Amino acid sequence: MTTWRLVRSFPVAVQVLLVNQLGVNIGFYLLIPYLAGYLGHDLGMSAALVGVVLGVRNLSQQGLFLIGGTAADRLGARGVIIAGCALRTVGFGLFALGTSLPILLAASILSGLAGALFNPAVRSYLAQETGERRAEAFALFTVFANTGALIGPLLGSALVVIGFATSALVAALIFALLTAAQIAVLPPRAVPPARNTVLRDWRGVLANKRFLVFTLALTGMFALQNQLYLVLPMEAARLTGSSGTVAAVFIVSTVTGLLLQVRITRGCQRKWSRGGAIAAGMGLMGLAFLATVLGGIAIPDAPAALGLPEQLLRLSPVLVATLVLTLGLLMAQPFVNDLIPSFGPNALSGTYFGVFYLAAGVTAAAGNAVIGRVSDLAAHPWAPSALCLGLGLASAAAVFVLHRNGLVGPEPTSQPGASACTTMPTS
Repeated sequence: MTTWRLVRSFPVAVQVLLVNQLGVNIGFYLLIPYLAGYLGHDLGMSAALVGVVLGVRNLSQQGLFLIGGTAADRLGARGVIIAGCALRTVGFGLFALGTSLPILLAASILSGLAGALFNPAVRSYLAQETGERRAEAFALFTVFANTGALIGPLLGSALVVIGFATSALVAALIFALLTAAQIAVLPPRAVPPARNTVLRDWRGVLANKRFLVFTLALTGMFALQNQLYLVLPMEAARLTGSSGTVAAVFIVSTVTGLLLQVRITRGCQRKWSRGGAIAAGMGLMGLAFLATVLGGIAIPDAPAALGLPEQLLRLSPVLVATLVLTLGLLMAQPFVNDLIPSFGPNALSGTYFGVFYLAAGVTAAAGNAVIGRVSDLAAHPWAPSALCLGLGLASAAAVFVLHRNGLVGPEPTSQPGASACTTMPTS
């Protein structure tokens, strides 16, 4: 079955959410990658102020995932998705209309809050709508997200030539159209009455030891995924002497995801259990950095000028690492999203996604800080990659131990609302 036929096999609500994610990533990536340059170059802001604006946006999103997940449970995922897209319309519109620091901070807060609302809400709605086919649905979700992440920067590079304000207005228009489409097409779903207070629900999730151990075991996935933006670009620039070669990292990762995500997910469903596949994916993510460890040992820093053939040859360890890292992520990620809501009742799926992705944001930030510090202090260029290698293998071992002890997923008899799916979970 082709990807398109697989999409058509799902209900209309799922198809709307997939198209929504495509639009969300197009709108996001046509603007945000160019925001720092606009603030620093066009508006003349200091590096410190640029960091504040970008940091406020990231903190507003990552720090409020739990709020967004709880809102989806209490108010209904559909309404929260619509509210998130509407807020991002306003936030990106402010980027186009204002140049003062207060307006830019307001735009950052609104656009970050928007992501905190619709990210867990979309996953909660998708999980509840697809039942035992969650893994396939989340594989398609990744394909549509990667397509948007590929189209967005290309569109942004054309629009930014006209002006950043034009890019921001186009991004705002995309989110406005998504808001209208969801109001018109996304089916509403009944929201069960809350049985407990919000704080009691949070305490219940945080007291779920199986879920917390599962989340802790997967911290390596969050940290390693973010090395597509830190270690691998730094090593690409070191080996080739050109920051322009960094683009190859994102091209390899994105194209691999587009071509192979559905096939890998289906292959894993046929051959492996969920816990075994997650462990294998994590192991592959860790082993990816063996290529850059060996490259760091064998290949010195690039001389002043290199021709294209030599640049590509020297870049090969980074490209191999990118490919293997992406393959491991493709194995794990759809099934992790499959498992997250199964740890608790359906009525709390948004809260579980919120807690999980809040942990993801904190872990990614902490991992980048530690790995970045190692990069600054280490005498050898392979040291950060060696740390990533060890982290990936440790995380894989932790997931494998949980799997062997029957701790990946909910207790079979204690969670009647859990998924009956026996296919592999994502990372």
